[in-house]
Formats: sequence, C-alpha cells, structure tokens
Amino acid sequence: MNLRFIRQGRHARNSIKTLTGMALLCALAACSAGRDADAPTAQNLAAPLDDYLAQRGDICLAMFDWPIDLTEAEAGSGARHAIQFPVMEQLGLVHSTIVAVPKSSENPDGAVKRFDLTDTGRTFYKPHSYAAHGAEHANDLCVAHLKREQIVDVKVDASDAQHPLAVVSYTYQIDTAPWMQNADAQRVFPMIARIANGAGGKLQLRQGFKRGDKGWVAQLGPV
Repeated sequence: MNLRFIRQGRHARNSIKTLTGMALLCALAACSAGRDADAPTAQNLAAPLDDYLAQRGDICLAMFDWPIDLTEAEAGSGARHAIQFPVMEQLGLVHSTIVAVPKSSENPDGAVKRFDLTDTGRTFYKPHSYAAHGAEHANDLCVAHLKREQIVDVKVDASDAQHPLAVVSYTYQIDTAPWMQNADAQRVFPMIARIANGAGGKLQLRQGFKRGDKGWVAQLGPV
C-alpha cells in the first residue's frame, strides 16, 4: 500500500511538472508573439502601409486654392501653370477668363488670366491636408490613388531602440484619372505619367515608419 501510494505521488508530481513546463512554454510563446508583432517585418508593416495609403495614397498636383491667376510674366517664362493649364482647359478641367488687375512689372498690361475648376475638374478636387512654409491647405487637385501590391524590402534604423525607424520599399497598383490617359496630359505631368507607368512591379516606392507606443506609424516627408 505504501509503495503504491509513493508511486502515485511521484506520478502526480511529474504531471504537475509537465503542466508547469507547458504553462511556461505558453507564456514564452505569448511574449515572443508580442515581440514578433513589433518586429519591422514585411508582414507586420503591410497593414500600417495599407492604412497609410488608404488615407494618404492620393497623388495630387499641389494646386491647392482656386481660382489660380496666371500673370503675363509667368506665361512668358514657361512656368508650370503656363504649360499645364492650357492642356487642362482643353480637357475640360478648368476654364479661363481675363481679369483686370493693377499694372505691375509682372502685369504691364494690367491683366491676368484667371483659371478656375469646371464641374468636371471639381470631381478631382479632394480633401488632402498639406502644410508647408507656414501655410496650411485642406484640399488639392488629385489625379491618382495608390494601393500596395507587394513589399519587397524593409530597411531598419535601430539607433533608437525604443522607437526604431523602418523604410519600406514596395510595388503598387494605381488608379488614375481617365484624362491622364491623354498624351498631352502625360506630357505636361511627366512625373504622374512615370508613376502610372511604373505600376505592377516596374517601379518601387518607399515609405518611412516609426515604431510608436501603439505600433508602426507612417512618417510624412521624403525617405
């Protein structure tokens, strides 16, 4: 009887040890999973990148506030508006009128050509907050929207161990405004055309992220 009781006791202790070991492994696995969720991997950065592109994936033209005046000096110097606005007018996105203004060195004849968006053009004028040089803008004329196709590389700067930085290189899909298929539009907006032609893996874009207290957060600005 005593011998049998001792064997049962040993078996019970072994069972407790086994359960304790399993509990410890589970705890370690949970901790590991938590660390892995914070790791700067393509898998962990995919969702933050998708969220960022859903909110900030519009490609816009830095044409914030309408109407926009084109002075005689700008027209004569071949400024970007002087090149782009006539094409946009041909495409039905803007219309122009001649407006009298005080004479100046930029307007010796006392007139500017004022461009405003048509109803068609306003369908591309979207909320797109932007701040630079002390000025804030709520809207912009946007011509395309990006979506992630595949993350191809992640580079990490861990000099700040608490808040490391990661730069994600990714291929993308793009949804462009129909009028960007026009050859003249592609000529006067060459960067938009280049990005559009680079979709589907031909070109890679980059986005920076910083590890914060609540996960990876996209960083605005060049990387």
